[in-house]
Amino acid sequence: MKIIIGNRTYSSWSLRGWLAAKQSLLPFETELRVMASPEWISGEAKADMPSGKVPVLWDHGEAIWDSMAILMYLADKAGHDRFWPRDMHARGLAYAMCAEMHSGFAPLRSACPMDLQHHAPGFVATPDVLADVRRLESLWEEALTRFGEETGEPWLFGRFGAADIMFAPTCTRINTYHLPVSARIQAYIDRVLAHPFMVEWRDEAMKEDFPFTRYPIPGKIKITAETRA
Repeated sequence: MKIIIGNRTYSSWSLRGWLAAKQSLLPFETELRVMASPEWISGEAKADMPSGKVPVLWDHGEAIWDSMAILMYLADKAGHDRFWPRDMHARGLAYAMCAEMHSGFAPLRSACPMDLQHHAPGFVATPDVLADVRRLESLWEEALTRFGEETGEPWLFGRFGAADIMFAPTCTRINTYHLPVSARIQAYIDRVLAHPFMVEWRDEAMKEDFPFTRYPIPGKIKITAETRA
């Protein structure tokens, strides 16, 4: 298998698809296509992307595009227990949460694009962004309370799985823009950001030096090795 991704620093959907590939434990290669490059703008870099967007998973000549489709495909291929809780009530909630993440939270996505090389301590969130954050807190609180932390494993549904993968880029957004959350939710975000898969992705993102001006958020501060430590 091969997964095609965009810039690790900015491409939240690439992160979701790549995390799903890592969670599958199946062997795969990663190929980066530089967003906003001349090849990207001309379309040359998108020749093997059916939707013209990242990520795309290629498996034995078949393309699976869209992060949610990649996650579902890999769950079929590697086993649903690697991604979804066994309990049907838990699984129903996980399905609903992942679907809402896939289609919702437009104000947060628009105002707070993923950016792993900067942070914005002076960012002022709009009421719509704060409403999205409150909705996220409500979902995470419900999952953690009903199915997560009481299992002895610190993820939304006990084991690290599909829901944690789908919300992982959102955790980076809350961290980057210093959005206010409760202590319990901040602890969950910290656990996500410290997950070995996330550390691996962020380490590679910090090495990127591709020109990219699509997300000009005022007040961003560059993260250095010293400030990150």
